[in-house]
Amino acid sequence: MFKFDQAAADLLAELSNAVSVAGNEQVIRDLIYSKIKDHVTDVHVDTMGNLFVTKTGTGASALKVMATAHMDEVGVMIVAIDGNGTLRFTNVGGLDPRIMIGTPMVVGRNNQLGVINAVPVHLQGSNRNSTIGMDKLRIDIGARSKDAANSKVKPGDYGTFAMEFADLGPSVRGKALDNRIGCFNLIQLLLGEPFPFDLRAVFTVQEEVGLRGAHIAAHALDPDVALVLEATPANDLPVADPDDENTHYNTKLGHGPALSLADATTLFNHKIARHFADTAEANGFDYQFRQPGGGGNDAGIIHKARGGVPVLTISVPARYIHSPAAIIRKSDVEHTVNLARAGLMSITPESYTL
Repeated sequence: MFKFDQAAADLLAELSNAVSVAGNEQVIRDLIYSKIKDHVTDVHVDTMGNLFVTKTGTGASALKVMATAHMDEVGVMIVAIDGNGTLRFTNVGGLDPRIMIGTPMVVGRNNQLGVINAVPVHLQGSNRNSTIGMDKLRIDIGARSKDAANSKVKPGDYGTFAMEFADLGPSVRGKALDNRIGCFNLIQLLLGEPFPFDLRAVFTVQEEVGLRGAHIAAHALDPDVALVLEATPANDLPVADPDDENTHYNTKLGHGPALSLADATTLFNHKIARHFADTAEANGFDYQFRQPGGGGNDAGIIHKARGGVPVLTISVPARYIHSPAAIIRKSDVEHTVNLARAGLMSITPESYTL
């Protein structure tokens, strides 16, 4: 059984701290490969940057099972440098400008430190309650001029939040836990004992900008069934009464992995969801159903590949994703890894055939 120990915290810290915005995933891909290379075969990186590996099974099953986790994180791309040395940028993935003002950033190939500009509250006047658009924000790296800034950062360079991972006891905090926690969970499956089948694992790219890597990966593998490992928003704060079952939420921290039923891109195969729910109950694993609503993930494109692929997403609930710092519970990670492994160990065509 997987336990979230100090080694697990150290690995997740490495994954979270790695800077790899969508379209620029080489750093995180190399890091992941270094952790799994002695446990996999058939290693392949496609032209999109997806990392394909195989964990050889026992041979008891001929199922073609695909498991994925996307490597990329939301961030920014530098598009121009102003005369005063500040950097213009555009978002890469879903970012809310309201959480960016005054935020420390790392940009460029050498992770140059900077901060997103903010007008002091004393000087905002009538604009104090207005939302500033992304096009009005700049990143200040302390340069005195355009030439000075251009010597450190170029248009086309990427950037993201300058936030170090932290262990908070029962929880952890870090940037990019959407979806480095999914990568972490997939790594744990690859490090463990073999499955009855050969597990085709793909660490995908560019999920945050349109599920692009998974589109190519699912077409290439043409699996019988697929499992997507993700993070999902935990909209469980603030609440007047945490014990009131009528309080609206989609997932809750501390209640185990979230099995998806429906989101903006997928109506999930209900038989797979039931298989994993039954597996959780039989083994005493915590779990919850992600309440239907918006959002989406690589399952949205995988289930439409070729002739169609039965798919389930299992997610770790995370507060404050797509921000400088997300928070997740260690216990949710433990139950996610253990449920994913147990559910895959016992999956058969009857588990997903409608």
